[in-house]
Amino acid sequence: MISDFVVIGAGIAGASVAARLSESGQVVLLEREERPGYHTTGRSAAFFTANYGNQVIRDLTAASRHFFLNPPEGFAKHPLMSPRGILTIARADQQKEYYSNLAEARAATEEIIELTVDDAVQLFPTLRRDYVVFAHYEPGLYMDVDQIHGGYLQQMVLRGGKLICDADVRSLNFSDGVWKAVTPNGAYTAPILVNAAGAWADEIASLAGVKPVGLNPMRRTVIIFSGPVGVNLDDAPMVIDVDEQFYFKPEAGKILASPADETPSPPCDVQPEELDIAVTIERIQLATNMEIGQVEHKWAGLRSFVSDRTPVVGFDPDHEGFFWLAGQGGYGIMTSPAMADAAAALATRRTWPEDLIRNGVNADQLAPSRAALLNRNKKNV
Repeated sequence: MISDFVVIGAGIAGASVAARLSESGQVVLLEREERPGYHTTGRSAAFFTANYGNQVIRDLTAASRHFFLNPPEGFAKHPLMSPRGILTIARADQQKEYYSNLAEARAATEEIIELTVDDAVQLFPTLRRDYVVFAHYEPGLYMDVDQIHGGYLQQMVLRGGKLICDADVRSLNFSDGVWKAVTPNGAYTAPILVNAAGAWADEIASLAGVKPVGLNPMRRTVIIFSGPVGVNLDDAPMVIDVDEQFYFKPEAGKILASPADETPSPPCDVQPEELDIAVTIERIQLATNMEIGQVEHKWAGLRSFVSDRTPVVGFDPDHEGFFWLAGQGGYGIMTSPAMADAAAALATRRTWPEDLIRNGVNADQLAPSRAALLNRNKKNV
């Protein structure tokens, strides 16, 4: 099948860029699994916050806010985000880290409010007063990941794009200005190949004869357990340790929690480890008076970074038509509108989007040549 763009990977990165590119030409979106979003996208505990990631991530997040609050007509049946505060807490020995985080947060948004211990406990009644010494609050937003991901896919299909599942890419070849991706479900060709394969992006590059950019997939563990009896936490905020050693939040009458682990892992259908589950339970029980009995559900996902933790977006400098959209780490969903706009502008060689200019994002910050240099320097150390 011949098209204008072949996109590999139907997670949030691939789905969002496919939706944008479908405005400019015929798109084929290839997904190795039987359904899109099976891996990291489908395992996200996504929330929208200005106080997360490095400066480029924060700028991409700011540039994405308008889309989520004002999605295109027909994109979704319900609001994409709902109000839910984010409470950052710190112990006495984390004072230095707390004030550093507070300064960064206030630089990112004017909505940060510093709280007393009493205020923090009132917001999340199970917090231990002998644990929390410092706290600040952001009126953040929770994201409806299924609606967002589904909205992008629907946009692409309505514009004539094709989603092909069970399409594991077995070979990639470039000839006469055209890339050919061979899968068990057929062969697909286009002059532009978009590598949005998440944790597998370096493997896709190697299959194409392109040098990897040095992605580091990291495992992130999540558990769900019953909340405390007799305590209504339905409106309670997400709670995050200032050093990101854990987080927890109410989730459909239960509590979702994570040790915010980042354990190196090869690209795979990653599963939670018992040690990480035990660490989660220990950290939550130290910070709160919640007794965690049975873990009702557990899972893990992969977050992939290059060494500077900034995404890689743009044409590979050494291979015609090979386009990178990778390294989103744990920020892929909340930055997806801006990332898709950046990728579509670069892939179609159009003017850099005004929203990105206004929020201080430029193409050089995302360039694959930057990531390749970082990877070479890392190997030389």
